[in-house]
Amino acid sequence: MAESEKGFNAMTSMIAGTAGHVDHGKTALIRALTGIDTDRLEEEKRRGISIDIGFAHLDLGPVRVAFVDVPGHERFVKNMLAGVGGIDAVLLVVAANESVRPQTREHFDICRLLGVRRGIVALTKSDLVESGHLELVRMEVEQLVAGSFLEGAPVVAVSSVTGSGLEELKQALRDLCSELPGRDTTGSFRLPVDRSFSLRGFGTVVTGTLIEGAISTGAEIEAQPGGRRLRVRGIETHGRAVGQAGAGERVALNVTGAEAALLRRGQVLLEPDRFETTREIACELHLLASARELKQGAPVHFHAGTAQTEARVRLVAPPEAVPPGAAASVRMRLASPLLVLPGDRFIIRQFSPVVTIGGGMVLDTAPPRLGRVAMAKRLDALRAADPIGRASIFLAAAPYGMSLRQLAARSGLPLAQAAHAGELFSISEPWLIGRDRLRALLEALETAVAAFHETLPLSPGMGVEPLRIQLAPKAPRGLLRALVERTETLQIEQEFVRQTGHRMTLSRDQAQAVERMEAAAENAGLQALPFEALAAASGLAPAPARQLIEMALRDGRLVRIAPELILGRMTLARLEKLVQSHAGENFSIAKFKTWTGVSRKYAVPLLEYLDRRKLTRRQGDERQVIARQPPIG
Repeated sequence: MAESEKGFNAMTSMIAGTAGHVDHGKTALIRALTGIDTDRLEEEKRRGISIDIGFAHLDLGPVRVAFVDVPGHERFVKNMLAGVGGIDAVLLVVAANESVRPQTREHFDICRLLGVRRGIVALTKSDLVESGHLELVRMEVEQLVAGSFLEGAPVVAVSSVTGSGLEELKQALRDLCSELPGRDTTGSFRLPVDRSFSLRGFGTVVTGTLIEGAISTGAEIEAQPGGRRLRVRGIETHGRAVGQAGAGERVALNVTGAEAALLRRGQVLLEPDRFETTREIACELHLLASARELKQGAPVHFHAGTAQTEARVRLVAPPEAVPPGAAASVRMRLASPLLVLPGDRFIIRQFSPVVTIGGGMVLDTAPPRLGRVAMAKRLDALRAADPIGRASIFLAAAPYGMSLRQLAARSGLPLAQAAHAGELFSISEPWLIGRDRLRALLEALETAVAAFHETLPLSPGMGVEPLRIQLAPKAPRGLLRALVERTETLQIEQEFVRQTGHRMTLSRDQAQAVERMEAAAENAGLQALPFEALAAASGLAPAPARQLIEMALRDGRLVRIAPELILGRMTLARLEKLVQSHAGENFSIAKFKTWTGVSRKYAVPLLEYLDRRKLTRRQGDERQVIARQPPIG
């Protein structure tokens, strides 16, 4: 790998994938354009056909084209599929002496299903036919691409032997590259692996098309499936070492952390702890007109990016089969876990004969268990939504929302974009709630507090934790406080949630009952009264009496020294003054009984209370009275 350069390559670049029937001259054309032979395997050179994908690049003045050369033979279409993911444009190759053939159509269908939007048609081996025949082939090609993304695209007759048409093709590539929109490199780094090998002096090298984000030397990355952690030692694009590469570039990464044999085609390199693999997806499927009807439970070969696995189709909505040429919402159960995200394209191929029958777009990588009608409605909404709209739908299904990082992972969006899908809260971590869910939660919160006040009007409010358990038991603990802050009618005071205008007002009978309880507590002196005795003194029924006792305890008019023992406020003040008169002294329980005249039944809870108040300190079987510091000045 060459010496490193800093930053992105300033040259405009495009990744073009070849497509076409076997032996139509794809590899020869790339060699004629670039001088690079993409057939790197010994068997490819011996048989004269491409078996695996190959790579080359071409500088055209202000632009650079990276070619992904794919095999045309029907037996190697799965390798072709590993190469065309992430391309900007297709170079559809049709041999002038054979015209459109079966793999021409299949490769063209694959490009359409993968959402390729630009391309050029190259009529190779033009030196082998007369001009009249060449025009006939041109007409057949135009008929093939009519109504597609290639309608009106340049059709260039070339010869890899004589060089005829190569300059015209280079100009068409130059023009096409200049028309491409710039790639967004702000997303999360994602690189589907198409090759891994060991290079003497460097170690493990992996290659692929960087479909999203950017990568820099020194970065820590992760390979999924598997979760193996790697570190990037070096980056190479188009044969040159660089310090950084961005979306839309062919890259080779020199990595540490794994031998080449442990990394394989189909894995995806990405930011650590960013995304999770899945074995079930919900998606939009388009069946080719040339395919047989697709029945419920049909097994298929599933291809996404450079990965492939087997899958079983589950139709979401009736009928029980998808007719040729139709679109449908389906779920797919994957035989192996894959790293795919909403918006990713995929291809399915039939089991026997093994031909491409359709493809589509991933809508959800963690579809919920819903009935057919509800699932169909959900997928219709996901299909119609933009990426942020899809994230909003995922968020709406979460009763208490989800963390910003979780939503970004679920939707595939960068954190900054995912934040627009709902209402953002700053708690232990950034947290999002769907807007409709938020309104419902706020209404439920206000209703619960209002009902609590109606039931317990003498309470200062509902406890924060009991309210959280009632309304949002699985929500993070800080969320309830954040929700209360979003309301204009509620507030938190001393761990209680209350209505802003709530005031505890005692009736005349209630006020007299409290006075009777205070008097009873003071008359009892240090022989603290239990709840039942105070309730009896109030003259009220036990339930309302207990509410008044709790209120008096909160207001400090009564004091709890043990779970069921209560003192009068003035009695306690006299006890504290008595104890302070012995400041610095050590004393036993017996001496305390002499000071106060109480039995052990009351002495022990009184002393434990004084310990909690830090008026006394236990030292073995005795205690010491702690002298309080006099106020300054």
